[in-house]
Amino acid sequence: MKVSDHILQRLREWEVEHVFAYAGDGINGLLAAWGRADDKPKFVQARHEEMAAFEAVGYAKFSGKVGVCAATSGPGAIHLLNGLYDAKLDHVPVVALVGQTNRSAMGGSYQQEVDLASLFKDVASDFCETATVPEQLPNLIDRAIRTAYARRSVTAVIIPADVQELDYSPPKHAFKMVPSSMGVGRYAPVPADADVERAAEVLNAGEKVAVLVGQGARGARAEVERAADVLGAGVAKALLGKDVLADDLPYVTGAIGLLGTRPSWELMRDCDTLLMIGSSFPYTQFMPELDQARAVQIDIDPHMIGLRYPFEVNLVGDARETLRRLLPRLHRKQDRTWREKVEKDVARWWEVMQRRAAVSADPVNPEYVVHALDGRLPDDAIITADSGSAANWYARHLRLRGRMRGSLSGTLATMGPGVPYAIGAKFAHPDRPAIALVGDGAMQMNGMMELVTAAKYQHEWSDRRLVVAVLNNGDLNQVTWEMRAMSGAPQFEPSQAIPDLPYADIARSIGLDGVRVEKPKHVEEAWDRALAADGPFVIDFRTDPAVPPIPPHAEWDQIEAAAAAVLQGDSDTPSVLKQGIKAKVQEFLPGTRQRRDRPGAGSDDSAPDGG
Repeated sequence: MKVSDHILQRLREWEVEHVFAYAGDGINGLLAAWGRADDKPKFVQARHEEMAAFEAVGYAKFSGKVGVCAATSGPGAIHLLNGLYDAKLDHVPVVALVGQTNRSAMGGSYQQEVDLASLFKDVASDFCETATVPEQLPNLIDRAIRTAYARRSVTAVIIPADVQELDYSPPKHAFKMVPSSMGVGRYAPVPADADVERAAEVLNAGEKVAVLVGQGARGARAEVERAADVLGAGVAKALLGKDVLADDLPYVTGAIGLLGTRPSWELMRDCDTLLMIGSSFPYTQFMPELDQARAVQIDIDPHMIGLRYPFEVNLVGDARETLRRLLPRLHRKQDRTWREKVEKDVARWWEVMQRRAAVSADPVNPEYVVHALDGRLPDDAIITADSGSAANWYARHLRLRGRMRGSLSGTLATMGPGVPYAIGAKFAHPDRPAIALVGDGAMQMNGMMELVTAAKYQHEWSDRRLVVAVLNNGDLNQVTWEMRAMSGAPQFEPSQAIPDLPYADIARSIGLDGVRVEKPKHVEEAWDRALAADGPFVIDFRTDPAVPPIPPHAEWDQIEAAAAAVLQGDSDTPSVLKQGIKAKVQEFLPGTRQRRDRPGAGSDDSAPDGG
């Protein structure tokens, strides 16, 4: 048995079923071992090492298991970094196996020699080690996987090419040998009873309680619902926690922050008590004023607790077990006025979203595109969104319910993970449909080539549906709007305009299916066709770049400031002003407007009919 054989054997013993990777001579020993191991764990060939890392992140996010990626030395290792930083910042367990030049060449400025220990020391700061002799194994593999699980972070094992080819010999019962063992014991840390009692006192004293949950509360759905009911609270969700609670609960205000909803902003603006569970939401300006609310935080990581707000009580512990200890100490709020207000604000918001989706645009309103998907989502759908304006519509228009899962690059907010996340999700759950919402910038950056990966592996998925919806507006739209709203500058077209590519035609050219949508009346038909397809399907939606991703806290003076920037010479001035006014005015219209059927159901080419 070679060292490379032993590494794959140890991965199998850890129940690793997939390794997302790209070949290179720095891992030739491992590639040969894969051949001897009958491709177990499965080598999933991405088109680029960065995509392999993103697929490992998507797999880990949606499976709850460690994601593993592999790459060659030098450039291959460098390419992994963006995906690995995405995992690190979103607290996702990922292990990178990286090749290196032969030990005899290290330090000799050899071809593709990079100081990988220095390169990875930040992204894999919890564990990054180089194998130099066979006896370091299996300890390095075990610690890398165990640490990734325990710290919910990135670890790396660097394996020089010649070490991969050595005969494996295990560590001996001897001085300076380190034996190892398998597994991570299950545990759920809980805070001290005295701290739980103090937290209950704070929450019981509040009259207007707001709850903010993140991905760390995902395993505590029932407990969060009970706490919200007892406290008469509204619940906002950090974007990584979008699938923690169902969006059809009347007191769930949705996402929070620049991409969030107005009810979440109002919840934080008006509350007198805050309970934050399993989140490190970074934007303090979207939380209550610093002297406004008494606050309690629950987080499993003592390194991350106490951030963002002056919390009165910090409870270090597993969200589910901590809430189970807290709930018996909470007193049910008899006055439900606050809860009723929250529910009224939420109902009003969904009316606004329906009206915004119905606003006419040229050629298609992107809000309508995503709003039309909302009611069509399969009960077991997995949804990914790329960074950019697509993330706005994912955050605001999709109501995740039941078993639905969703995620994006939350903290790094990098472009490009939408399609590879969905591919990783398909390997995690081959029996469930996946939907990726991506902008044309992200699609051109790297999404298109990962369609090749989807085409290559689709026959291994029992449910072959993987829908890629491209919001094609010819503009790097999120940056364009940030320039207008934050910098007071008009669009700089040389940096923002991108080519219009035939995404559906490209999909068909590699054996997939797709359709281009240029009129609102064809939006719903395209979604129905894609969700009924027996294989990956690309929808090329030609959307209007002038539809603004208006922040929930935006007032008329801020709209006017953005308009002033546009008037300085923006290439799309008339459309931007018109769409901005039409979108914002929907918040001020009374009641629910009657429609012929649903947004966009009109018979003419200009539907949706609102506006």
